[in-house]
Parts: sequence; structure tokens; C-alpha cells
Amino acid sequence: MRIFVARLAGTPVFDPAGDQIGRVRDVVVALRPNDAPRVHGLVVEVQPRRRVFLPITRVRNIEADAVIFTGTINLRRFEKHATESLAIGELLDLRVEVDGEKVTVLDLAMEQTRTGEWLVTKVAVRRAGVGRGLRRRRGETLVVDWQDVTGFGVVQGDQDAANLLAAFEETRPADLANALRHLPAKRRSEVAAALDDERLADVLEELPERDQIGILSRLDAERASDVLAAMDPDDAADLLQDLPPTQAEALLRRMEPREAAPVRRLLTYAENTAGGMMTSEPVVLPPHATVAEALAEIRRQDRTPAVAAQVYVTRPPIETPTGKYLGVAHFQRLLRDPPSSLLGGTIDSSVDPIRPELPLPAVTSYFATYNLVAAPVVDELGRLVGAVTVDDVLDHLLPPDWRERDEQLPGNGAPDADRHTARGPVPDAQQDTGPRAEPHHTPSGTEADRRSDR
Repeated sequence: MRIFVARLAGTPVFDPAGDQIGRVRDVVVALRPNDAPRVHGLVVEVQPRRRVFLPITRVRNIEADAVIFTGTINLRRFEKHATESLAIGELLDLRVEVDGEKVTVLDLAMEQTRTGEWLVTKVAVRRAGVGRGLRRRRGETLVVDWQDVTGFGVVQGDQDAANLLAAFEETRPADLANALRHLPAKRRSEVAAALDDERLADVLEELPERDQIGILSRLDAERASDVLAAMDPDDAADLLQDLPPTQAEALLRRMEPREAAPVRRLLTYAENTAGGMMTSEPVVLPPHATVAEALAEIRRQDRTPAVAAQVYVTRPPIETPTGKYLGVAHFQRLLRDPPSSLLGGTIDSSVDPIRPELPLPAVTSYFATYNLVAAPVVDELGRLVGAVTVDDVLDHLLPPDWRERDEQLPGNGAPDADRHTARGPVPDAQQDTGPRAEPHHTPSGTEADRRSDR
């Protein structure tokens, strides 16, 4: 059976009991000078965003929509050996040669031999296009034997990122951000450069500050300012706060004034206050708008659930800072009222607004006391200047490096938190966190199982 590795990206992985434990994110291979690469195993992402190694010897079946493994899986964080390569993250888009002709790697195919080991046997490549400009035609696609290809020795050579991005086309921004974190710095920059502004902005919002700055610093100033403009103003402000003041100001000057204005306003507030956490782009409508118009606004695909949970009603203008703040209309109330009803009649007057200078502990207590998912922020003039959402609060409550940590949460195949004690994990049929003896069924099993148990 021949399996193309790029098609495995995102495939669900199931344990012997039929429970999904994660999704395939990459394939670990070992390049060899004179032989086809040996497949060591799969990189599987379990919740939340933790990558672990699944030896190929424990994979029982690979189907179009599922990977099923037998035995146990080691839940320690995956670390790539120096002798290994990531097929999707490092080998796709590599410029190699076939019969002396430069071609681009589109995909790799792996097959199981009679002895049971898995090898990369085929390479899908694309020849250079012919013609120029709009008349240029895409080059021919070929599937060739591994032995006919040269140039895989240096996996960070001449690469672009088209095929890697195609493999992660349907991936959520948070998952793509996690994939970027595990790529070499040069490859990460190539992928970031290939993303469009909106997609890159979404991904940056999910990365740790250090990686955000690293990627942004490798973009030219014009592109960096465009990406900042595509980010939510509160996320852009958080990122700019971590840059040297002169660099931050230079980027703000390159942004369109109307896009830079809300970011500049947010930068005037202390970080751990309601003003420093809030988004300046909540859903705002005047009281004479209809329920139907409000529902249309919160149905927009770019609205996050927390932002779409309620509509803020103000006098014009409705861009922050708005006219006089009147109140909030919850989406549940909007669903109950006739679409032709006026929004002013759906206002909940029991939700008091908070001030921009309110500190984080007080904001947290306010959310917990009244079971809120979002709260309006109103200045001393009675204008709505933004809204704090529950995800903003969590972002500021968690440790600064929480995106880089590997803690596991209960559910979705992750181990239960109380299973990990000072004396080590409680034995579990679906969990293997330490060395264990297991017969090696194939020549490749020795290396694969050894690295899974370290």
C-alpha cells in the first residue's frame, strides 16, 4: 500500500478502543546516503497542542480518514533526533534534481515492505513551468523513484512553502501556529512569508511573544505593518508593547491612520487593566437598529464566540469611542424577539460597564460574580471604548509562557491531570510514559521504539 504523506496531515488517530487521541501533524523519516529513507513514526498532536511520537511499528492500519494504532503511546513531548527529518515540515517544497533537472518536491510516498518496515519509495515532483508572466504554464507533475532524486542531503536548501501550506490549508490558526513553532527558524520564516496577511495575522495571535517578534522582525517594514493592521487591535497592541519603542512607532507610522488609531488608544492603558485587555472592535449598533440587523452582525464568520455573545447599544457614532453608551443586548434575547423589533427594546440594564483602569483581579472577580463572557468598558465621558472578553481575561491570568507549555487537560484523548503525581503516572492501558520492553517486529522497530521510550 502506497501512502502520500502530505495527505496524512490532520488525519485523526484512534487508539485500540476506538477513541480519538489526536491528529497526525507530520511523518518522521531518517535520510540514508544510499538507501530509501526509513520511516520512524508519526508526529501526533494531542490536546492541548502537545506533539508526541507514535512509532510506525505501533501503527496497525492507515486509512483515508483514520490512523489506528495498537499498544500504547508515549505522551512525552516529541523531540526530533539530529539524524531525522520531518517529511511535511522540512522536505516538501525542497528543490531537488531528477536526471540533472531542477524540480520541486510536492509529496513523498511511503510503502511497507515485505519485512514490515516502512520506507519512502516515491517522490512526487513538479518540473519548472514554461513561458513568462501570464503565459507561464505550470510544469508537469511526475512521480519518480526515490533513487532517481538527488539533493535531499540538505533539507533547508532551496525551498518555498506552497506545498507545506497546502497540507495545512484547513488547519485552524492555533494548530498552524503550533506547527510553525516546531519548524527550523529558516523554514518558519519561509512559511510566514508565504502566508497572506490575514492568515499570518491570525497565526501570530496564537504564537508566544518571542516567536511573534522573531517572525515580524524578518518581514520588511511594509509587510510587517500590513500584518499588524490585519490583527485584532488588542493583539497588535500587545505585540507592539514587546518591541523597542522606536520600532513600534515606526510600524505604527506605516499603518493607515484609521487602522493605527485604535492600536494607539490601547497602548495608552496599562497592560493588566480592563483597557489593556479589551478589544476596541466589539459589535456596536444604535438603538434604532433592528434585531435582524444585530443577528446579521453576530453571525459574521470573523466574529469570535465571545465577541458575538452580545451587542452593545450606543448613540452614534458607533465606532469606538462611541456616543453615549446605553446598554447591552444578549444574543439569547435577540433570538427570542421578533426580527423587526428595535434593538433599544432588548437592552439588559443589569450589566454595569467597567472602567478602563479597573485592574485584572477586579475584572476577574466581576466576570466570576456575574457569570459573564464579555463586559463593556466605558470611559469617564460615558462612551463605549471597548469590551473585555473572557478569553482576554484568561490570556492575562495564565503564565506568559503558557503557549509553550505541554500541560495536558482532561478530555479529547489527553491524560487526566490527577494521573500525574510526584511518584509518576498511574499505569493506564492507553498511556505509556516510560520505558517498556516490547518485541521488535521489524528492522526499523529498534530505533523507532527506542526513541519513543526515552
